Amino acid sequence: MDGAFLLPRPLATARSKTMANALLIIDMQTGLYDGPEHPFERERVLGTINQLILRARKAGAPIFVARHTGPAGSPIAAGSPLWQLWHGLEVDAARDHLFNKTRPSCFLGTELAQQLAAAQVDELVVVGMKTQFCIDTTCRVAVELGFSVVLPEDGHTCMDTPTLSAQAIIEHHNATLAGAFVKRVKALDIEF
Repeated sequence: MDGAFLLPRPLATARSKTMANALLIIDMQTGLYDGPEHPFERERVLGTINQLILRARKAGAPIFVARHTGPAGSPIAAGSPLWQLWHGLEVDAARDHLFNKTRPSCFLGTELAQQLAAAQVDELVVVGMKTQFCIDTTCRVAVELGFSVVLPEDGHTCMDTPTLSAQAIIEHHNATLAGAFVKRVKALDIEF
């Protein structure tokens, strides 16, 4: 074969660990977490993310935290109550890297790529909300920019839509992104 075909990356097993050197948390904000429609398994996902935060912090890995920011006057305008990070998230604003974004990609219009490069990050764990928008887009763009991406299959969430349940959306994206775009693992199998 001439290498024209890409083989999917193997899934991590219970015996193997996946090493990463940064954590990216996306849109874990009050307006999404406590909004009129609650995310699927939100307490479990929050607990998973908080465990990853603790592991990253213990290992000295940088933590980047994105907040989706709407225009002035919108419910998620910068500084508004719904724009705030959810109070149950174990983020430390004094030492973690918080930044605002206005698009589904955490890279478009932000300094994230430069900050990751400055921190010598080459493999990034991506968690948060919403699976079908900012998680999906950020994973794909990160790979296009040359980063390896680890997606904990149990570390992202979304809400039901009129067409699909949140569980179906999450399962679909875990399967679709695995291989060519992300290394799909369970959060328990991630080390920093």
